[in-house]
Amino acid sequence: MADTTAAGAIPADTALPTDTAVPTDGQVYSGGDFNLKRIRKSVFAALLDSKRRYGSKKLAAVDADGRELSFGDLTKAVFALGHALKAGTEPGEAVGVLLPTGVGAIISFYAVSAYGRVPAMLNFTAGERALKAACRACKAKRIVTARRFIELGELEELEATLKEDHELIYLEDVRENLSIMDKIAAAVGMVAPFLVRAHPDPDSPAVYLFTSGTEGDPKGVVLSHSNLLANVEQVRDHIRILPTDVLFNPLPTFHCFGLTGGVLVPLGLGVPAICHPTPLQAKTIVKRIAETKATILFATDTFMNQYARAAGADDLSSLRMAVCGAERVKDETRSSLRRRFNLEIVEGYGLTEAAPVFSVNQPDNNRPGTVGQIMPGCEARLVPVPGINDGGQLHIKGPNIMKGYIRPTAPLELEAPADGWHDTGDIVSIDDEGFISIRGRVKRFAKLGGEMVSLAVVENCATSLWPDNMHAAAAIPDKRKGEQVILLTDYDKADRGDLVAFARNHGISELAIPRKIIKVDSIPVLGTGKTDYGSVQKTVEALMAETEAPVAEPAE
Repeated sequence: MADTTAAGAIPADTALPTDTAVPTDGQVYSGGDFNLKRIRKSVFAALLDSKRRYGSKKLAAVDADGRELSFGDLTKAVFALGHALKAGTEPGEAVGVLLPTGVGAIISFYAVSAYGRVPAMLNFTAGERALKAACRACKAKRIVTARRFIELGELEELEATLKEDHELIYLEDVRENLSIMDKIAAAVGMVAPFLVRAHPDPDSPAVYLFTSGTEGDPKGVVLSHSNLLANVEQVRDHIRILPTDVLFNPLPTFHCFGLTGGVLVPLGLGVPAICHPTPLQAKTIVKRIAETKATILFATDTFMNQYARAAGADDLSSLRMAVCGAERVKDETRSSLRRRFNLEIVEGYGLTEAAPVFSVNQPDNNRPGTVGQIMPGCEARLVPVPGINDGGQLHIKGPNIMKGYIRPTAPLELEAPADGWHDTGDIVSIDDEGFISIRGRVKRFAKLGGEMVSLAVVENCATSLWPDNMHAAAAIPDKRKGEQVILLTDYDKADRGDLVAFARNHGISELAIPRKIIKVDSIPVLGTGKTDYGSVQKTVEALMAETEAPVAEPAE
């Protein structure tokens, strides 16, 4: 029988079980009811719904240069660009998007999707090897980018390397060469969009996102239209977003937090999305927050620290909420923002596989130290882990949980979560009111003398002592105790004796004190702002192998 699957699409019968066992024990926690009827559409159909609901003239997005785009402007640009981009591709085929956060990335994402292709959001900070592996995983042959972005980002070498295997499509060239048919498609789409746009199955792939690849080639995470829209609607149900809100997003759209939180949520809920191309420009960002009178900021703890230091007394006064994820919010960050700006941080927990938000605190029900309660429609189960008494390994299920993984070694062969349950690899505890506390990742526990020690606790101790610096812990083999913990720090005066005293004064087990402290110029981070633990591990192993490594010897 002939294969009738569209080019590039994932065949329905290729789902493979993962190596994750379905949890069979442990209490199940529920986030409550969720109406699935709201998510039976495509992401572009949802954008058209927002245009009808909020009006064509309603402000949708603002670029870094101040360019404003209404819902009508956005929709017209999507139809025109999408019609031009679909040439030479087939429905279901992946098209790479290599762009910073901005109006160009938003238009490109929806343009690819509007005509039934699947955007693959590429991490331009990951390096050529990871980018090529990502494209292999989803069979992307074309990549949409911009000449100005390549120039400003000094990505000419990456550009030349990608051109060896891929066709690069530049937005500037497409805009200058829009055909009569492209313009007609835009005009018809504005009046009768159902005649022009694609009508994909809500359960078909809507986007390919990629893990950081710190342990090898990146894995592709396949999220369906329903997965993405479920998370938008879960946020609508869980957090009160006001019609007067303005959302500021400096996070990259190749990261699920930046894509769903910074693009799909504001457009779905009818609040303007203020785009900024990089989270690293702290001084510029705090000034733009003040100028745009943004009320909601999406960030990580690392970036919030930088913004707080760069901000003047009134720069953050318009904000009513800062939503942080991707890494633990430090007590020092929270207290600094509260003291200086009367601003509360709302911390949540998410992962790309959950599109991404699985739990989040609420402004009027905010419990610092936790990542909030489970989103509506989701379930959680804790699987016991030997050596860990307070919590278990978190398995999750819900309408926002991915379709599965794809890998460069088996392009478009879907590895679906077994029975819909995804093993997050995180150790958490859940209290009687459903608030989740993160204890650490399974891979980030060290086994010392038969006891499990969280590397996150080691880092937290160092952060409490030296809050103005960055610290990262790693575990390496030890002949006597099984493993030993090493701490990397960029603090020149870090002393192990201070950590020992801190642990004793706060009732913390001395197993959480690193065997050695290694001082480095900087702690490696990913493009998303999170610590690059793959690089941390390699750095520790390399430095420990050198007898001349700059080590602060432990006190007797």
